[in-house]
Amino acid sequence: MSGEHKVAQVQAASWGETLSRRRIIFVVTSVMLGMLLSALDQTVVGTAMPRVIADLNGLQHYAWVATGYLLASAASMPIWGKLSDAFGRRRFFMVGMAIFVVGSALCGQSHSMTELIAFRALQGLGAGAMMPITQAIVGDLFPPAERAKWAGVLMSVFGFATIVGPLLGGWITDTISWRWTFYVNLPVGVIALVFAFVALPAHTRLRKHKVDYAGTVLLVAAAVALLLAFSWAGSEYAWSSPMIVGLFAGSVVLWSVFGFWELRAAEPVLNPRLFKNRIFSVSAVASAIQSASMFGAIMFLPLFVQGVMGKSATNSGTILMPMMLAAIATSIGAGQLLSKTGRYKKLVVFGFAAVTMGGYLLSRMSAASSSTTLIAYMVVMGLGLGIAMSTFTAIVQNQYPPHRLGEVSAGLQFFRSIGSTVALAVFGTILNARFSSELVTALPAELKGLATDPATAAQLNNPQALLSEEARGSLMQLFSQFGDQSQNVFDSFMGAVRHSLELAISELFFLAAIIGVVGFLVVLFLREVPLRKSHREVAPEAAQSAEAVTEPMS
Repeated sequence: MSGEHKVAQVQAASWGETLSRRRIIFVVTSVMLGMLLSALDQTVVGTAMPRVIADLNGLQHYAWVATGYLLASAASMPIWGKLSDAFGRRRFFMVGMAIFVVGSALCGQSHSMTELIAFRALQGLGAGAMMPITQAIVGDLFPPAERAKWAGVLMSVFGFATIVGPLLGGWITDTISWRWTFYVNLPVGVIALVFAFVALPAHTRLRKHKVDYAGTVLLVAAAVALLLAFSWAGSEYAWSSPMIVGLFAGSVVLWSVFGFWELRAAEPVLNPRLFKNRIFSVSAVASAIQSASMFGAIMFLPLFVQGVMGKSATNSGTILMPMMLAAIATSIGAGQLLSKTGRYKKLVVFGFAAVTMGGYLLSRMSAASSSTTLIAYMVVMGLGLGIAMSTFTAIVQNQYPPHRLGEVSAGLQFFRSIGSTVALAVFGTILNARFSSELVTALPAELKGLATDPATAAQLNNPQALLSEEARGSLMQLFSQFGDQSQNVFDSFMGAVRHSLELAISELFFLAAIIGVVGFLVVLFLREVPLRKSHREVAPEAAQSAEAVTEPMS
């Protein structure tokens, strides 16, 4: 029997060919509930964090609430993906959701920032399983061309959560308690667990597997060192500080040892040979770039709209709604188009062109820009982001056989997380540096003397004065020493802050455009292999390693 025929036999056992249509609907519903649980949590909790910090008195540890979640999630993704390949999707999908739900309940019970950080890390560990395994489950259900359509629908869940999450989080925080922003995960999680238990097949492999314990430890250590370096750089420590330099150097060493070990491991947790496939390597880099561009837009658009343009909004969800609605539309539309044609290169090239144009247009905005202009520019950015959100998973999965879908999906998601983390550090550092330098130049003459005092300078060097009544009250008290001129000084100062913030964020949007150009150039090297229309067709890589795919499957 030929290797290709053996591969086809293995692929014939795919869930999509053995499950009833009704069962498939239940599986997809389970997957969407899992994605919604993870995506909604991040946006709901973000809105409640100012109240959380006030109650737990933990401003100095604020960044760690997000960092702990991110570290645990990103570092564990490849491990969960590999485990699901080896021992079945259902058990690890359910384990991930269970960990996430338990972590949510514990977060709601937190009475200190240390407890909250630890429990958020536990949540992140569970979330690290949910995203890559959902994508692998879609791969088990549908052939690559069909996956593209469903990937677009599933990615739209993220856009939906970005809109609804802040609205829900704000309402819960104001009317009930910030603790319920965590407790709300419990009913959703229980429903998702029930659906997963009933719907997902108990899909296990019959042969024994060797767990790559050493590779797992090295991967976690290397990823944590790298993510900590980017998370702390520019905020906790200077980029040139011994701590940051040491973390980067340690990460390089650990990644080198990890790569050396994985090339010799019997069943590597994240195989470096994945990068021998040009489609995977290009897609991984492009996904990281797309994630960085999206992160920049989502994080700094609300600050620009509310701080610079002076427009009020219930929260960031309503501000970002035009961009996310456009992303949802193109995410679904791109998936449908890929499903029909099987062709993707022109689509992703157009997507990055739109991201680049959107970033450039946003960089041209000013305090005088109209709401119509703002919406139009956000829509352009959203159109590009939506295409990138839905295509790369299907493109990469098209290259690999079913027994590696968890590994490659987790690998792709891992690089997306890296892109977000790098963007957080670099964009934040640039914003702070540019804002500070511009404010020194624009500061009213009356305040030049006050700025020589470090404590007063720190109070002045705070763009939150544009958003916070408390910060404005403190400034008015500081400026009261100017007597009758205090209001004029305050107005002049606020104008300087607004102008400095405008220049700083515009520079970030321009940087997002440059990142888009880099992504555009990267995807030009993306080789196009039409998406397979059937599980029975041989995946390009599977044809090269047929013997590795022929282990028995139940």
